[in-house]
Amino acid sequence: MTQVPQRTGFSGPKLLRVLARLTETDAAGAVPSLSAVMSRWLGWTDAIALSAALNGSPPEVPSAAPARPGSERGIGDAAGTHVRAMLTAAITGQGMSSDSRRRMPTRTAAPDPAEADFAVHRQRYIALQQQMEREIAGLRGRLRAALASRTPQAARLAMLDTVMEQVLGAREQAVLAAVPGMLEPHFTRLRDAEGAWLNVFRRDMQSVLLAELEIRFQPVDALLAALREI
Repeated sequence: MTQVPQRTGFSGPKLLRVLARLTETDAAGAVPSLSAVMSRWLGWTDAIALSAALNGSPPEVPSAAPARPGSERGIGDAAGTHVRAMLTAAITGQGMSSDSRRRMPTRTAAPDPAEADFAVHRQRYIALQQQMEREIAGLRGRLRAALASRTPQAARLAMLDTVMEQVLGAREQAVLAAVPGMLEPHFTRLRDAEGAWLNVFRRDMQSVLLAELEIRFQPVDALLAALREI
C-alpha cells in the first residue's frame, strides 16, 4: 500500500499538521506570526474599523429586567455544545439515518464505482464546509447578542467580534476553500494502491474536516469564554 509521507518537527494548528501529513507539501517551515499575517490581510479601512471598535465609546446596553445569574452562560454553553455535536455528527456520519448507514460500503465491500471519482468527495467536503459556515455564523450572532445585552464592556467585545468577522471572514473562506483540492493527490495515491483505500481516504478526509471545524469554532469558543466571565 502507498505510504503517506511523514512530517516531523512541525508544530502549528491541527489542520496544518493533518494536511502536512497527507500531502506532499513540505510544511516544516516556520509558521508566520499572527502580526505578520494580519498585516497582509488588513487594509487601512479594516484597521480604521478595528480601531473604532476598540477605542470608541462602549455601546449602551438597553435597560431590561435583570437576567438570572448564569442564564446567558447556560444558554451559550448549551447552544455551543449542540452546534458542535451536530456538525461533528455530520462529518463522521453519525447523524445519518440507519438506512443511509446500511447503504454505505463496508470495509470488505467493493467500493461504489462513482466514489472512485474525486469529484464526489470534493462535493461532500464543500457541502460540509457550507454547513459549518452557516451553523457557526448563526451561533456566533446569537452569542454576540447575548454579550451585547450584558455590560458596556461585553457589548464592545460583541462589536469587535462583528468587525473581525466582517474583516477576516472572506479571507478565511478563501483559504479554507482551497483545502478540498489539496486532498486530491492523496486520494489518487490511495486509489492507485491496493487494499481498502476508500475507507482510508474517508478517515483521512474526516480528520481534515474535524480539524477545520476546530479552527472555525475558535471565535465561538472565545465568545463562550467571555460569557462565562460575566
